[in-house]
Formats: sequence, structure tokens, C-alpha cells
Amino acid sequence: MDLKNKHLLDIASLSKEEIEDILNLAENLKEILYRPIPKVPTLRGKLIIHLFYEPSTRTRFSFERASKTLSADTLTFTGKGTSVEKGETLLDTIKNLEAIGADLFVIRHPVAGAPHFIAKYSKVPIVNAGDGTHEHPTQALLDLLTVKEKLGTLSDLKVTIVGDIKHSRVAHSDILAFQKMGSTVWVTGPAQLLPDFKEEDYYKITKNGFKICYNLEKAIKEADVVIALRIQKERHGEALVPSFLEYHEFFGLTPKHLELIKENAILMHPGPINWGIELAYEMEKYPSQVILDQVENGVAIRMAILLKLLTGEKVYESFG
Repeated sequence: MDLKNKHLLDIASLSKEEIEDILNLAENLKEILYRPIPKVPTLRGKLIIHLFYEPSTRTRFSFERASKTLSADTLTFTGKGTSVEKGETLLDTIKNLEAIGADLFVIRHPVAGAPHFIAKYSKVPIVNAGDGTHEHPTQALLDLLTVKEKLGTLSDLKVTIVGDIKHSRVAHSDILAFQKMGSTVWVTGPAQLLPDFKEEDYYKITKNGFKICYNLEKAIKEADVVIALRIQKERHGEALVPSFLEYHEFFGLTPKHLELIKENAILMHPGPINWGIELAYEMEKYPSQVILDQVENGVAIRMAILLKLLTGEKVYESFG
């Protein structure tokens, strides 16, 4: 499926077939990362600019690794030390960087919808690396790839997402992604951190098809996949939980919870992790914890996205 000259802005606009196509390509590309010299010339001569208006470790550096593995030239823009500090608008920044030869932009921005806005005016593909509390599509795709590798399927699974659902762009993308692939999604956490819902039911199926549950044990019982989310401290603007100690008491995942999930279930987290809040410290040694596998798969997924947007179907040619 050809995505050349298009954008990757959200999971909502991707079909199941497009998602499967990206995952299949990423699986094939992982082999490159294990070579003695992990580099192919496919994007030689292309200039990819990473615009990160928010702090990032995993997303930023995996995009940079993906770009350089494909032999693209890269520039990284963080706002500091640039004309943004002098009042330059996002759109003017994009226009100026296009003028110096950008072939693709990867953008993370604190304002929801910022990548969609510049996509209307940009002459080159835009990849959303996280916009406010809206979506984080490449994170959802790497989560899908990790689950597919570990469990062999993406359909008919019970996927439970725990934590700050309301403020999490990862949750918003993951909910859509797993549903599109045929799985059931449950979300749980403190009521004030869950999507707004008026009824007082124990759990309720929303219009979007996912289940809201206010009890952690019920939500994770018999789950195939459990995804813990970071408390979005910087997005609250006010204290939404009485204390992090109390949050951990009621919604932090601890070894005792492993008895409730399926035997081969996997534990995930998009990072960064607040150990002792979302996850007990002991969970780092849980055998089916796949957090670093997610990081590794992030490079392969982002390689696949860059190739699809810049070369289309030609990416299926040999990478020898």
C-alpha cells in the first residue's frame, strides 16, 4: 500500500490494511539492525528534519537512528537557540526549513493538532511524533508490532490500559489501534483520569467501543496485554490525584497483580517510567515485561514509516 507523499498524522486515518502493511515492513527491516554494519543506502540524499518542541528520549532518538540507518541526512530542531525564541511562528519555521531542502518533517508539539495544521501547508510529508494530548501514532504502531511478535496475533485479545487515560496521547492511539486490529480494549484508573462518562456503572462500554472500568483487578483479570501509562504530571495543570503514594496503592501494578492476568500475558509501558508509582520496582524483573522490546521495535517502525512516505512501494526491493 503506497503512502508516498502522504502524511502520518494519527491512527484514526489509517485503515487496518495500511497498519498491517507497516507492521509487515517493520518486521522485515529489523534484520538490518542486527547486521555488523546496520546501514542501507535507501534514503541517501534525503533530508529529514526532526522538530521536537517537547522533551523526548525514546521517540526522538529512535527517529534519528531510523533515519541514519537508512542513510538519510538529519537535522534536529528543539526550538531553543532558534528564531522560535524571537517569536517565529510554527508555519514560518516549516516554510524556512522547506526552503533549505527538507524532504520530511517529524514533529512533536505540545499543542494538539499542530502536525495536522502544518500538513495543510507543507510540501513534504509530516510525521506526528506526539501532539499534546491528542495522538502518538508511531507509539501505537510499535506497541502493535511488539504484541504481534510476542503473542502471534493482534485479534481477539483483551488489552487493558492502566492510568492517566484522559491526558495520554499514547492511550488515545493505542485504543484506536488495537480496536482496528480486532481486540477488545479496557481502560482503568482514577475516575478523574478516565474519559468523561456520566453513568455510575461498574464499567461501561462507551460509544467508541472500549470499556471503562473503575476497578484495577477487574480490568486486568484475564488480560492478554497490560499497558501501564505514565502519570502526565506536566499536562495536569493541577493536582488530579491526592498523592502518588495513593495512586500506587490503588492503580500501581505490583507482583500480586500478575496472578490475575493470563499466564503468557505481556506487560508494557511507553516510558518514561515513574518507578514506584505506575509500576512497582519488582516489575522490572517480570519475565514477560517487554518495555525494552518496545524501544527496539520503535526503530523498526519508524524506519518503515520513513520508507513508506518517501519511497512508497519501492521499499519492498532488496536491502542487500
